[in-house]
Amino acid sequence: MTEKTELRIALFVDFENLVTNTGITPAAFDLQPAIDRLLERGKVVFRRAFCDWSRFHDAKRGLHELGFELVDVPPSTRAGKNGADIRLVIDALELCYAREHIDTFVIASGDSDFCPLAYKLRENDKRVIGLAVKEATSPFLVQACDEFIYLKPPGRPSGSPEAPRRRKQSRGGERADPATVPAIAREVVSSLLAQATGPTNPSLIKQTIVRKEPDFDERDHGFSTFSKLLGALEAEGLLRLQQMGRQWYVLPPDAKDSPDAKDSPDAKDNPDAKDSKDAEEPAPTQS
Repeated sequence: MTEKTELRIALFVDFENLVTNTGITPAAFDLQPAIDRLLERGKVVFRRAFCDWSRFHDAKRGLHELGFELVDVPPSTRAGKNGADIRLVIDALELCYAREHIDTFVIASGDSDFCPLAYKLRENDKRVIGLAVKEATSPFLVQACDEFIYLKPPGRPSGSPEAPRRRKQSRGGERADPATVPAIAREVVSSLLAQATGPTNPSLIKQTIVRKEPDFDERDHGFSTFSKLLGALEAEGLLRLQQMGRQWYVLPPDAKDSPDAKDSPDAKDNPDAKDSKDAEEPAPTQS
């Protein structure tokens, strides 16, 4: 199995955008959960947040504790037009050309004005991850990124940003809706397995889904892990899961066993046993 390359990540935060019409107050703003997800992919070697900080004193201490450089961008016009987005674009492009070792740029904003920046970074062989609150994010920016991560406003249940809509009332109290396999997963699995000449790594399936839907998250569909989603597809007869060595692979449902395959009844009975780091956090690829 190919060893994954650790990403070098630069994080750019359009702070005012993240706390405007999102339900997040400056005092309650917390980027730590999002940074934790980025750290699972690699090192966050650059952290910079842009804003007119005279308006958001309450947020400064928390961002300093997370290692952010705070760039103060006062309003550039009498009407109060904020030039933070322009400064963010200039700094991101400068870093793109000056620091070749940085291969991933995170744009923390839901503003579609950053679409040209995302396209330019990808044109220069950089991976682009978007980061914002779902309800305040432009779908155009989502599609402009390689991947999109949604922030959770305070008070929202852990897991999917759609979690409140995925629950319904019963006599015994609240219960979660059953997990539902998304159409995009069926489509990608069918296409990849039809072209496969051998066992397919689960990470390739996850990567392909994310390329088509950058904001895809299996938790939005009731699956706590990607391997559990694959298990549901296996139960539908769309694929077979087989262990070869320490890694699980995906095969067409009618494929013959590989010579290296291992039957593992315990793993079949326990979906968590199918979890692998590759299946949960696939190695990023450039689009």
